[in-house]
Amino acid sequence: MKLATYTADGQTRTGIVVGDSIIDSGLDATMLDLIREWDALKPALETKAAAGGGLPLSSVRLEAPVQRPGKIFAIGLNYADHIEESKMETPQRQVWFTKAQTSVNAPYDDIEIAKGTMTNDYEVELVAIIGKGGKHIAAADAPAAVFGYCVGNDVTERMWQHATPQWSLGKSFDTHAPFGPWIVTADEMGDPHTLGLRCFVNGQKRQDSNTRHLVFNIWQQIEHLSLGMTLEPGDVVFTGTPGGIGAAMDPRQFLKPGDVVRCEVDGLGHIEATMVAES
Repeated sequence: MKLATYTADGQTRTGIVVGDSIIDSGLDATMLDLIREWDALKPALETKAAAGGGLPLSSVRLEAPVQRPGKIFAIGLNYADHIEESKMETPQRQVWFTKAQTSVNAPYDDIEIAKGTMTNDYEVELVAIIGKGGKHIAAADAPAAVFGYCVGNDVTERMWQHATPQWSLGKSFDTHAPFGPWIVTADEMGDPHTLGLRCFVNGQKRQDSNTRHLVFNIWQQIEHLSLGMTLEPGDVVFTGTPGGIGAAMDPRQFLKPGDVVRCEVDGLGHIEATMVAES
């Protein structure tokens, strides 16, 4: 099932995406509520999806599926080609950083280039949305902890990222965590380690890889994160970006106002944004 958060006629609701339509869930609930109560709500939502109807997707505004996640984690250096272009060693331990809640952005909204910055970069990623979650989750049990998957762009301000050993500030600018356009539930998605993912800037393909090339797969990521903290429903995990970032090009190609960045993952759709200067 494809679940979305959308706004129509000034009201923000949850809905089910079927083809080119969105069917209102009929629930006075956020996406976090749906994830928490999924086992109880799923049968009724499946019935609604089968009945059809709804609004044209083109007539609504799609929001970030989870508008205020409790935690946003992202893993660095997790594709071999990205490690090579970054001129770094393959990490023996997983390299994690956080992105602020305020960096969340809708899938088709503009992305801001903050005042005084000029090294904004793109990173297409598969995003996992935590479902039941928990603590001390073994890799073998991790598939049951995931609610579903989205397309994400781990937008990065490189100058700020590399100004200190900790990357979170350079990863957390406002609007720099767009994801969506909806959540494809894990039962519909199947194996998340066989998915092509691509990024285009102004129609030019910059990144093109497959999740089978992850250094640490998603189950290992969940096992590692849950060793020290409880993963909760709606937490967002950016699972890594492949090679092809602008900072590694010769000459380097950073994003500028007017650039259009499109990120896509097989089976999940795409997100797309225009870069704009912060007003």
